[in-house]
Amino acid sequence: MRTDTDGTAGGGSSRPAAAAPGVAGRTEVAERVLVGIARAVSADVIGVPRGEISVGVADRRDGMALKVSSPLPVPDLDDLDAVRSTVPVLERASQMQEQLRERLTHLLGRDIARIDVTVTGARTPERKRVR
Repeated sequence: MRTDTDGTAGGGSSRPAAAAPGVAGRTEVAERVLVGIARAVSADVIGVPRGEISVGVADRRDGMALKVSSPLPVPDLDDLDAVRSTVPVLERASQMQEQLRERLTHLLGRDIARIDVTVTGARTPERKRVR
């Protein structure tokens, strides 16, 4: 994957260090780096361990497309108050998409054209044993 930059601060020009500021350049970012960043951000936004998330990225004409597959954290089903106060799944997925778009756009400096979220299951909190 390639990202064209204008050589300004934070742009990461691929020209030698002695190049004058403002000179156009190109930064090449490996797809695995983009996937790693997207996986870490997704794990943080969704609230599950990184190893439980599958992420795919693709370049599109209008920006980057992202596909995220992950279990969705749900409260303990014995805790009725927590279950009642939980946001519906579709609304949570929409909120996750917006948070991912904002954070990844900021971190990667690229437009995020599409984010597909696939819920692969539910993840309940681990119960602690009482002795």
